[in-house]
Amino acid sequence: MDTKQRILDEALTLFSEKGYANVYVGDIASKVGIKAPSLYKHFKNKQAIFDAIIEEMNRRFLEEAGELRINGADAASDAEIYKHISEKELVDLGKSLFLYFLHDDYTRRFRKILTIEQFHDKKLAAAYMKQYVDEPLSYQGMLLGMMNSAGVLQTEDTEIMTLHFYAPIYMLLTICDRDPKREKKALKTLEAHIRQFNRLYSRKSG
Repeated sequence: MDTKQRILDEALTLFSEKGYANVYVGDIASKVGIKAPSLYKHFKNKQAIFDAIIEEMNRRFLEEAGELRINGADAASDAEIYKHISEKELVDLGKSLFLYFLHDDYTRRFRKILTIEQFHDKKLAAAYMKQYVDEPLSYQGMLLGMMNSAGVLQTEDTEIMTLHFYAPIYMLLTICDRDPKREKKALKTLEAHIRQFNRLYSRKSG
């Protein structure tokens, strides 16, 4: 791991343990084993480190998405994929993505930061909303809307359909964050949710 990556990793750990506001650039440099001036060669300030953590987290997700044979960011591209997969494949993909978000250490630590700090910092509250509400709903809304237009799904209100899909998944994720022992049950619920959603909105059942 190069110095820049070590800075991000140690900063992420410190932010998740102490909170964003309670960590200083000098603390991060000390953890990495360098002096603060050396850290500034890589990042101009703490905010730049935080922004780079978000970029790295998104990069890691897109890498995982690629391994699952989806794009993860381009709704049009993924809509073409989702049109042609079976319900079982949809369930397997949903479980794989859920487990990635739940267990990927980088993503898990970042979610912990924002969950805690959203109540203390307006910028981090906005980051939380963007990362876990606005962007997922936007991407999934476009994807489901395209599938509705193509006749794969059927609804009069894509926004409500998107909430029906995403809200339970987000709730299950937060449940497992707080009580890891519920993971097994959550996965069963997730599968039932995906299957029911697929049948409720399927053009074939309309």
